[in-house]
Amino acid sequence: LFSQAQEFVGKWKTIDDNTGKAKSIVEIYKQGDKYYGKVLELFRGPDEDQNPICEECEEDDARYKKPVKGMVILQDMEYDAKDKTLEDGKILDPENGETYDCKMWVGEDGNLNVRGYVAFFYRTQQWLPYKG
Repeated sequence: LFSQAQEFVGKWKTIDDNTGKAKSIVEIYKQGDKYYGKVLELFRGPDEDQNPICEECEEDDARYKKPVKGMVILQDMEYDAKDKTLEDGKILDPENGETYDCKMWVGEDGNLNVRGYVAFFYRTQQWLPYKG
């Protein structure tokens, strides 16, 4: 039986909310019964640090002052077969060092909707399938 959860596994291109430009490639993978996401590649302008580190991460976070490239930013996501979502995990925004509760689902357009929550506030990004 093909698991719907498989549609999350693979490479996704993240898009900057403000500029609409591609920001990174994140690979989502399954480990045990949970899902994780790792930054494979960063798209940086010539005037930007090509290998930034997570300066804004909490000092007690293992990712503090580590390179963003190669960093696991999505952790402990669980597949909910009823809702066809990945949820109950955390996502890190390396730019501001904030960790959010996270929920993801694949839309009818094939794009990945990634929602980060803080209390009742949330922001949803669309990540695009990446075939590179």
